[in-house]
Amino acid sequence: MLTRINTLPRDSRDTLFLLLVIAWVLLPQTPHIPVWCSALAGAVLIWRGWLALGARSLPGKWWLLSLLGLTIAATLFTHKTLLGRDAGVTLLVVLLTLKTLELRARRDAFVVFFLGFFCMLSNFFYSQSLLTAFSMMLGLLGLLTVLVNAHMPVGKPPLLQAAKTAGWMALLGAPIMLVLFLLFPRLAPLWGVPSDAMTGRSGLSASMQVGNIAALALDESVAMRIKFEGRPPPQQDLYFRGPVLSDFDGREWRPQRFNFSSRYGVTSSLVVSGAPVNYEVTLEPTNRPWLFVMEAAEQNPVLPGYQSMMQADLQWMVNRPVTDLVRYKVQSYPSFRHGPTQSAPGLREFTELPPGSNPRTLDLARQIRSDARYANAGGAQLVQLVMDRLRTGGYTYTLEPGVYGQHTADEFWFDRKEGFCEHIASSFVILMRAMGIPARIVTGYQGGEPNAVGGFWVIRQSDAHAWAEVWQEGRGWVRVDPTSAVAPGRTGAFQRLALPQGVVAQALGNISPGFAMQLRATWDAINNGWNQWVLNYTQGKQLSLLKDIGFESPSWADLSYVLICIVVLASLVGAAWTLWDRTQHDPWLRLLARARKRLARAGIQSTAATSPRQLAEKVMAQSTDQGEANTRALYDWLMQLELQRYADTSAISIAHGGQRLHQLRRKFNALVWPA
Repeated sequence: MLTRINTLPRDSRDTLFLLLVIAWVLLPQTPHIPVWCSALAGAVLIWRGWLALGARSLPGKWWLLSLLGLTIAATLFTHKTLLGRDAGVTLLVVLLTLKTLELRARRDAFVVFFLGFFCMLSNFFYSQSLLTAFSMMLGLLGLLTVLVNAHMPVGKPPLLQAAKTAGWMALLGAPIMLVLFLLFPRLAPLWGVPSDAMTGRSGLSASMQVGNIAALALDESVAMRIKFEGRPPPQQDLYFRGPVLSDFDGREWRPQRFNFSSRYGVTSSLVVSGAPVNYEVTLEPTNRPWLFVMEAAEQNPVLPGYQSMMQADLQWMVNRPVTDLVRYKVQSYPSFRHGPTQSAPGLREFTELPPGSNPRTLDLARQIRSDARYANAGGAQLVQLVMDRLRTGGYTYTLEPGVYGQHTADEFWFDRKEGFCEHIASSFVILMRAMGIPARIVTGYQGGEPNAVGGFWVIRQSDAHAWAEVWQEGRGWVRVDPTSAVAPGRTGAFQRLALPQGVVAQALGNISPGFAMQLRATWDAINNGWNQWVLNYTQGKQLSLLKDIGFESPSWADLSYVLICIVVLASLVGAAWTLWDRTQHDPWLRLLARARKRLARAGIQSTAATSPRQLAEKVMAQSTDQGEANTRALYDWLMQLELQRYADTSAISIAHGGQRLHQLRRKFNALVWPA
């Protein structure tokens, strides 16, 4: 195949290479554009390659206009608009692929090149990961190669030669890119990805229906990274609080619709004790206005560009969705107490259940309360009773509990006796409410995975968890994790459910489990470095950089001045290099050029091919008024110049040759040149 490609005409070879580069640039777009657009792009590129291989004629303009009209109509039908990110990217892909069908002139090729650059940049609308950046770097080198190749119109230069030139161009442009990255002002909306560019990637939502979190347990993508100051707390204390769910309609849990409870004495009333834990959170974009902190934090996490606030249920919120990678420092207290310590009217809201829901669970609650031992029991005693039932009743923790019906708690307590954390927490809270004990569900992340390479902890979407909070007299809201009674390893020894592995991962695990874990930890550390140093290079870091180089109170004006100074300095360095490069040309040729210029003033014309001997003969042939002695001296100097160049110099050292040229240069200045 390669031999056949090398024997193709240059037009066919270059077209096939261009189509390959375009396919590489468009490949990451396939998950984000409509299926019909991906199919059309692939079909057009294959069609265009078939035409190039057979040197066949391109389709007429009516074919292209018809395809363009159909694709515009399909885009409008799919996205309901021709504006916006998704519709714009779809149209860009369509225009790029259709343009390859009219590559008739060099101008058409340049249009395709620059449409390819735009498509390459549009990949970052959807992902700014290290893998995306690396693949687009290869796409950039490919596009630069075809651009350089287009500027080599003579003959059939090898693509490797154009690729080397493109590589040098990218390498020379790297310092400029670095300076612009560090100093170009990051002012919204000119910098960064639009807010609609980040789809929700959080493992949690504002509601919980049985089955949602179970599906997320298969998602190994990173939710956040934690870097502790000092020794990290035990794994059973790593509860990162998210949305708190209190309203239950029989199937779905939601947050409080109205803040009635705070009006009736149910407020946060957070009281912390013990030694705090200081750490830094690097949160992936979620498109949600939530901050995840380890329970419990009493001071506001500081995020540049955001305002954080704590709700009455201890959930931390910000004033707008988190659409970018953010980093914030937190101080949490694993030992804390919150909520009212005495009964309040607002607590009745946390005992409500929809009528007709889970009748067998309600009967179980009545049976427990009818027992004389538990008729007047408080929350702590009833929690212990239910936890003992979970430990000894044959309940199991599984990733695949099956589809639950309408009465989820009934099925869990009496029929299936298996479930994931959301099944267990929901059934637990329903039973506690049925016994008249205020209870609610808290969602978030529990546990994590230490990364020895980078010195941080990785919290993945598979760490999404749901637990319960039960109100107890004199203590307030108390965290109870019923999953720990069914599967202690889930929250204590950090034993996660085994996830299905691919062929490569399974092979690596069988050969060397330690190597597979080390490889994963290294990749996480590299990604964390990319996040910290590239994606999280914010406006504040730019100003901190100015402080480090001596600015006391840096501003955007100072940033602009530094950038301008660097540009001017780079220009001066470039000018100096140009002057130096000019001095590196052949000094003998420069001396001969000076002689030609002097003689041209006297009317003795010459060309670049005129030798010093020919110039000497012209000087002797043309009568001048400078005298025979001066004319003879000029003739001798020109002959010596030719002798210095063309005489046998095998026995003359390089230093001696340079000395003779220096003597000729001194004589040049002493000669009397004709006016």
